[in-house]
Amino acid sequence: MRGPKLNEGATVATMTRGERHGTKATAKYVRSSAYKARVVLDLIRGLDVRRADEVLQFTERGIARDIRKVLASAVANATDLDNAAYIGDADELFVLACFADEGPTLRRFRPRARGRATRIRKRTCHITVVVARMSEERLEIMRARAEGVSASASASRRARVERSRQRAEAARAEAEGADVDEEITDEADESADEATTDAAIEDAGEEATEDVADEPEAETAEPETTEPDADAEADESPAGEFAAGEWAGSVVPDDDGNGPETHPIKGNVDSMLYHTPDSRYYKVTKAEVWFDTEESAEAAGFSKPGSTKDED
Repeated sequence: MRGPKLNEGATVATMTRGERHGTKATAKYVRSSAYKARVVLDLIRGLDVRRADEVLQFTERGIARDIRKVLASAVANATDLDNAAYIGDADELFVLACFADEGPTLRRFRPRARGRATRIRKRTCHITVVVARMSEERLEIMRARAEGVSASASASRRARVERSRQRAEAARAEAEGADVDEEITDEADESADEATTDAAIEDAGEEATEDVADEPEAETAEPETTEPDADAEADESPAGEFAAGEWAGSVVPDDDGNGPETHPIKGNVDSMLYHTPDSRYYKVTKAEVWFDTEESAEAAGFSKPGSTKDED
């Protein structure tokens, strides 16, 4: 069945009351049957113009291309300010009605066996699309839906960034706890070594006193302690002159955006992605933070491009 032909009622209403139900566009003598066109027209009837255009764009039927042109023509007629048929902007329009009428049939003949001929009917049709302005209630629903989608996307991004920061803080706390345990162990080992050294010195002094009682006591030379050189430590630092980053195993790039050789992995804070030297986007990526290993980047909440891991 064909759709409602509201353009006929609109013509009558215009003549009697001066009202319009929409703006139409028609394509006549399209070389396709009306049956094939009606299958596609049923997909877009009642949809807003933007959604109807997307449906026609990805419909795998030849007649969909002609119907899309008719829809674009109807929208152009409805949005032309110099035209008397102007009813609103393109974002406010929807497909009020669309139908296909049968056109003239072209008769051709094909020769067959024994001197006979077979009739070939080449069908044509007239395609009409009527667009109208949506009601205020429907426009409010569409605007609220669009605002809700944008707000949900922003909230999802904020939640993802917050989770990444929490993981980075947890990893940093674990690293600091491991450093403290190592320092306590080193101090305990040093104390044990000092106690052993003092005991050995006392035993050696007692033996020397027993063997040589008349000799004056020899002054015990204290072992010299060499303090580490600050400049040497700075030279041996893996990051060199680069400042430490927000996450463990990261450094902040210099003014030119370069990083140390010990930190070859680039990190992008906006996309929360990291790039290794063998990545195809490594050279074009401007690093906002440099990591020493991939494990440090993943512990900070960064992910590798193309990864199947989905945090959302």
